[in-house]
Amino acid sequence: MKREPFLLLLGCLALHGMPVQGSEPIAYSGIYPHLTFFNEEGECGTGAVVPWADRLWAVTYAPHRPRGSTDKLYEITPELERIVRPESIGGTPANRMIHRESQQLFIGPYAIDAKGGVRVLPYEQMVGRPTGNARHLTDPANFLYYATMEEGFYEVNVHSLEVTELYEDRHVSAGGRRAALPGVHGKGLYSGQGRLVYSNNGEPGKEAETNPFMTAGVLAEWDGTDWTVVRRAQFTEVTGPGGIYGNNSPEKDVLWSIGWDARSLLLMVLEEGEWHSFRLPKASHTYDGAHGWNTEWPRIREIGEKDLLMTMHGMFWRFPETFSASRSGGLAPRSTYLKIIGDFCRWGDRIVLGCDDTANREFLNTRRAKGAIAPAQSQSNLWFVEPGQLDTLGPVLGQGAVWLNDAVKGGVPSEPFLLNGFPKRAVHLVTDQPARLTLEIDPDGKGLWEELATLEVEGYQWYAFDSSLRAVWVRVTADRPLEAATAWFHLAGEDRRESEATPDKFKGLAGLAGSPAGGIIRAQGDNLRTLEFAALDATGRIGYYILDGEMNLVPGEEKGAWNLLQRAAVPSREGILDVDTASVIYTADDGQRFRLPKNDAYLEFGPAGPGRFCREVVTERDLFNSHGTFYELPAKNAGGFGRIRPVSTHNRMIQDYASYRGLLVLSGIDLAEAADNPQIIRSSDDKAALWVGALDDLWELGKPVGQGGPWKDTAVRAGVPSDPYLMTGFDEKMLTLASEGDTIVAVEVDLTGAGDWQPYKSFELKGKGLLEYRFPDAFQAYWVRCRSSRDTVATAQLQYR
Repeated sequence: MKREPFLLLLGCLALHGMPVQGSEPIAYSGIYPHLTFFNEEGECGTGAVVPWADRLWAVTYAPHRPRGSTDKLYEITPELERIVRPESIGGTPANRMIHRESQQLFIGPYAIDAKGGVRVLPYEQMVGRPTGNARHLTDPANFLYYATMEEGFYEVNVHSLEVTELYEDRHVSAGGRRAALPGVHGKGLYSGQGRLVYSNNGEPGKEAETNPFMTAGVLAEWDGTDWTVVRRAQFTEVTGPGGIYGNNSPEKDVLWSIGWDARSLLLMVLEEGEWHSFRLPKASHTYDGAHGWNTEWPRIREIGEKDLLMTMHGMFWRFPETFSASRSGGLAPRSTYLKIIGDFCRWGDRIVLGCDDTANREFLNTRRAKGAIAPAQSQSNLWFVEPGQLDTLGPVLGQGAVWLNDAVKGGVPSEPFLLNGFPKRAVHLVTDQPARLTLEIDPDGKGLWEELATLEVEGYQWYAFDSSLRAVWVRVTADRPLEAATAWFHLAGEDRRESEATPDKFKGLAGLAGSPAGGIIRAQGDNLRTLEFAALDATGRIGYYILDGEMNLVPGEEKGAWNLLQRAAVPSREGILDVDTASVIYTADDGQRFRLPKNDAYLEFGPAGPGRFCREVVTERDLFNSHGTFYELPAKNAGGFGRIRPVSTHNRMIQDYASYRGLLVLSGIDLAEAADNPQIIRSSDDKAALWVGALDDLWELGKPVGQGGPWKDTAVRAGVPSDPYLMTGFDEKMLTLASEGDTIVAVEVDLTGAGDWQPYKSFELKGKGLLEYRFPDAFQAYWVRCRSSRDTVATAQLQYR
């Protein structure tokens, strides 16, 4: 689709954070507030976005609404006018397919013809939460398949929209014919090579809500009569080179499915009737959880480039359209991201990402936020980015295993694990008995394996791959059977961000020496579609303000709202987040203590008082703010604090943050420094201000840095481990050890963030001298802790540069 010149200019301004005033829509960092999607449910995610009939079409979804909801079908014009279609019936839809022969887009429960006419498949005829469409196995010109999230399958006539139920949706049915597959929370559907392939990514029951390491989900296939389980694991996307249209050559074209288990990401390939498996690293663990709720709809889609784009576990991936078991080269990471993306597409000259932003059930998910007031209305938005931005967000990193405390057969290679695209690469190897482990590499993705190294492992050993090594895949083989073996990889790219960077878009965010005007912010309910702001500074109360959909910040009618927000909206840190001379201390619900780096120049409390330290800013995960650094924090059922990861070190006096209309909103502005920053919205009385932008702008604030450790002049007892101290995601790690007396300090590392501690290295200390040790560039682990061989007063401090 061509874009008019003024729209091209509009897009360029928006993508650089420049709001466009006047008659054209205003935008910040590629997000247009006027396009926001709202509903009256506990969540408002974007289920699908598709260009069709000279428009962009989108549907939103509510949680668990198999018979409809207040969600809508949206039509967006090239001039960015948002139209709510009157045919809307809501629900929990995330399916989309373009049917070639009839020239219709099937999106959610809607069929849209080539002229934009909309027909509806009522939920009375097709009950369930539609999650996928696929071409029909025997009559694709006249029928297609619908799948729902709880294994309800339907056959739909594309002309009459007559519905035939193949299997009942077990979420809403008490009996009858069911697919009887394991798992719940359906995700993908696709057909090819004579079969219909379906995936789900969750497991029912209470254990799935607390144990992210249990077996969950399924990849299954149907031949028109019987179902066969391909693999028990949590799978999401199922697709092929034909993408949203279905494969051009259904007998020959490959099928791909992506998923994960406790070890790593999984990529399954169906080629010539046979399934093949590969493993990839996870960039983020916020998507984990055996119930499947934390993962929306990862996709593999065409975006107008040579390669397809894949989203999975917080990483943008370059996915070759020719990928197969025999041609597996070219798959590589592009960048990491924080947004939750349900679907994406190319529209004109930009990529449109449909997101899942603000849920009014936040208080159910936010860690240790008792007393906090959740946003009062769920809402999400689209995010428009230039294709090149997909390579410039967060630095690439990943971790995962081919074995994780697994029984291993001797002489049988592991599944291939991806190395391509990560210059910093290492593997941690653990065996329950002495064994010879052989590493082999596939240099080009042609399935031709070469021996790289043979290691004698007894207990724990780590191995760094040379950064110049050309290798797409690696696999591991043990020379004998093992009852419990681990091969855990940590991979990273070069993080070239400057520490304490100051891009123009953040000018005016209060620095450490500034005089911030801060305050508490919260999205309002009752379909007001506004944000309330209780502003204050070091001298006290400034006033109560409303930020509206046109991004005007004006004094509001208070009626006690200022006091309510100030007293109840930010939870107390007492007993949760503390600081001592060694580092920052976080105490979890179960009493376990974790330590984080601190920045000595940073004041924990600004002139306006303590700020927020934890909030859900995208669905099912938190943004955590501690001592000048932002972190991504998974839900407890996805690993919780043990799998936190740093995003950026900002060293600014940010008092509060929230999501609103798809934007990240920050309070804590130095009004004297904010005059010429278009991303800062000043109040009409010029007494208060807020910063607005995209959540993933935070990567630009600076490389994560800091110092601290488990001990600093701390009295320690012999053999007692210190608190865990965070290591993952930081660069250039320098350890300083000291003791008042002779001792041996054993340094241990948690490989996985789940308490998999292994002995890394021991250091002998004599007298009161300092010992410095720099960790190798390729070395990475989640947490580090120390033990002393004797009672003493010791220091163990790490500098992350």
